[in-house]
Amino acid sequence: MVAAAWPGVDPEWSREVEVLSTSGADEPGTVHRWHLLDNGAQLSRRGLVPQGTLLCVHGNPTWSYLWRTLLTAGSDPAHPWRVVAVDQLDMGYSARTGRFRRLADRINDLGDLTAALDLDGPVVTVGHDWGGVISLGWALAHPQQLAAVVLTNTAVHQPAGSAIPPALQLALHPAVHKWGTTTSDAFLRVTHSLADPPLPADIRKAYMAPYHGASRRTGVGNFVADIPVDASHPSFQALTGVSEGLRGLKVPALMLWGPRDPIFSDRYLKDLVGRLPHAQVHRFEGAGHIVAEDRDIAGPVFQWLAGHAGAGGSGAPEAASPGEARKDPAGATGFRPLWEMLEEQTAGIAGGDTAVAEMAADGTVARSLSWQQLDRSILDLAEGLQEAGVGSGSRVSLMVPPGVDLTVALYACLRVGAVVVVADAGLGTKGLSRAVKGATPDVIIGIDKALAAASVLGWPGRRISVQDLPAARRRILGVETSLAALARRGSDGSQVPPSGAPDPDAPAAVLFTSGSTGPAKGVLYTHRQLAAMRDTVAETFGIRSGSRLVAGFAPFALLGPALGAVSVTPDMDVTAPRTLTARALADAAAAIDATVVFASPAALRNVLATQDGLSEAGRQALGKVELLLSAGAPVPEPLLAEVQRLLPRASLHTPYGMTEALPVTDISLEQIQAADADAAAGTVPGAGNGVCVGTPVHGARVAVVPLAVDGTAPGTQPVTDAGVTGEILVSAPHVKEAYDRLWLTQTQSASIPGWHRTGDVGHFDAAGRLWVEGRLAHVVTAPAAAVTPVAAEQAIERLDSVRLAAIAGVGPAGTQAVVAVVETVPPVRKAGPAAPELAGRVRTAARDAGVDVSAVLAVPAQPTDIRHNAKIDRARLSRWASRVLAGGRPGKP
Repeated sequence: MVAAAWPGVDPEWSREVEVLSTSGADEPGTVHRWHLLDNGAQLSRRGLVPQGTLLCVHGNPTWSYLWRTLLTAGSDPAHPWRVVAVDQLDMGYSARTGRFRRLADRINDLGDLTAALDLDGPVVTVGHDWGGVISLGWALAHPQQLAAVVLTNTAVHQPAGSAIPPALQLALHPAVHKWGTTTSDAFLRVTHSLADPPLPADIRKAYMAPYHGASRRTGVGNFVADIPVDASHPSFQALTGVSEGLRGLKVPALMLWGPRDPIFSDRYLKDLVGRLPHAQVHRFEGAGHIVAEDRDIAGPVFQWLAGHAGAGGSGAPEAASPGEARKDPAGATGFRPLWEMLEEQTAGIAGGDTAVAEMAADGTVARSLSWQQLDRSILDLAEGLQEAGVGSGSRVSLMVPPGVDLTVALYACLRVGAVVVVADAGLGTKGLSRAVKGATPDVIIGIDKALAAASVLGWPGRRISVQDLPAARRRILGVETSLAALARRGSDGSQVPPSGAPDPDAPAAVLFTSGSTGPAKGVLYTHRQLAAMRDTVAETFGIRSGSRLVAGFAPFALLGPALGAVSVTPDMDVTAPRTLTARALADAAAAIDATVVFASPAALRNVLATQDGLSEAGRQALGKVELLLSAGAPVPEPLLAEVQRLLPRASLHTPYGMTEALPVTDISLEQIQAADADAAAGTVPGAGNGVCVGTPVHGARVAVVPLAVDGTAPGTQPVTDAGVTGEILVSAPHVKEAYDRLWLTQTQSASIPGWHRTGDVGHFDAAGRLWVEGRLAHVVTAPAAAVTPVAAEQAIERLDSVRLAAIAGVGPAGTQAVVAVVETVPPVRKAGPAAPELAGRVRTAARDAGVDVSAVLAVPAQPTDIRHNAKIDRARLSRWASRVLAGGRPGKP
């Protein structure tokens, strides 16, 4: 044992201790030698008093080395914690006992060790793999010492009717087990290979070091053999004791999870969350089984500890969300359920009028429901869902295109207290699958295509089709029933219909972001926040009862009934906004005599491109529109000016917002033109250098936290001074409750109490208007200053030969070169350096906007997000540009 050869381990931490065993696996009086990594003596030598002890328990086939980053962090004088990372008996550098140690024995063993160490509270247990179960067993047996629990990928229960993971099935197979786990080192190597990025050679060597030779790997094989596959297994009772005991565990809990784990998948996380519903959870997208190697877990663990007095922290409460102030003591003052206006419309004189409709490809109305029919359909389905076991807290993933079926399903789920999960196909197959698995729905309601994907990709949840399916098709897709069947069951009156208002602060929806700046994030909304979104839209834009809305964007289609507005979905693929044609928009407008249109910038571009196909009747229908809303990405003034000619009576608005807060600010075309004029004239301080998005919407407050030279926004003081660039903050009743199972992301976004950090950067002008300059993640850190991208991009896009432009940084942070990547008109055939003449014009345009461009590259098409077809993936461009400028093959960005 040579501690100095273990990268990342201070040799002073390595120690051995003799422990008297009381386990039934040993003869009375047996003493075993344990190896630990323990920084306690080091802290004492430095005169540091620890705030508590982390008791870290590894799984199979790792050892205490797994926890070295926690030992390093716990040795920091700023937040000293004693960290005791154990090598379990027969594992690591602890003694080989020659005995088969069951789960109960190992829990008892850990208790023997802590007794020998005279370990007193507060103790926070930390566990991984089967070490998670053992640490929890110790926690349940030592309530007086226990302060909190931390878990990484583990499991305490095997769901009934489901097989254990295939990897463990293989490891347990009689023909493989002994050879794979003991005779050879295959089990170790396969486990280590799960790390992503791959473990460096010296780290792999350290993990392998205690297990050289079959005699050193007996514990590895026995650990695998002790997995309780069913109730007949000798360790099943002990595992059940732990799993059921967790339901009464009330101490703070943190779960840090790697979703790409072939062993402990998200279904085990879902089970743990059900047993410890108060736990804070963070899923590290892209991380896998050995999450402590894939991601930094030390930072989050100690940040979490600092917020929990019972775990030895300062006792300071965690940062309040921007919605904390909106919660009144009574819990419901002023709250009106999302469906209140729908009920009023049903009971009023408009009850027989059309409420929702969807268009067919031939320009006719494919389906429609009156207000009375819509209300009845919702209640019937709600009753059917209740009978099927869908109720309060059930997660229901809705994979149904916007239209009548989705509207009915959404409101029915909300009426029974279910949490709707909305992740659209615009995320792409990979992104959608990641989102659905992460949300772990109890039920998936979908069209055939979605249910087929659920079967192929292994999405969790019971499956319900939209329409009745043939028996053979139901079996293939694993479908239990259909919305149509549930509605028929509900209409027979056998169930009590849902009534009354929901708990305003109960979860209502998980809506996924577009994934344009990283993996899509689930955003959790309560009923109160959804109702506040409705009220904000109504007050800001005047959309109320009697309005008639063409919704080319799903959220607004679903808000229609909540606003008391007639809504119609045009014939288009809502997952690809640019599929909306002028004819389809006009047909939808004509069908309901529309007064309001919502369409994304990409959709508007295609509407303008296809307007020659409009009939005179279609132009007349569009001529009656009074309000156009377009959001999802910046909308250039020239584009709006063209749209104005097509919709001459409409007031054109481009609200700014995000999935976490929709909307935040609003501005009209006339106000955009006035702001641009102010910027050009230089008469209003702060005007210019970005996209003007106007002033806060009804009920919202907006501020910025100043940007530092290194491109970060480290401050905590919100300001609204003109010309100060910083990260944009928003506070409003309709701001999200939290990021779903992303505790660390949520903590960062709410680190300034009462505000949501948007991740966008911008500034105010002297007239109080907000100008957006880009994303914080896209700020280029050049040697002299931090460069925000939007102003230069806008200047470049004014060139006749440029359709879209993006500014990206190349090189190390702080010394980055500014690169402009342009999509030309007509498009270039191959990506690569731009022609000299074009490059010169681009550099001049950027310089006029205050940005010096080092290189100009041209691409046939910019890489944009799928949902909006407008948000350019600048991070991807930066990686591509780095490769090209280093002499690599351009290829496709």
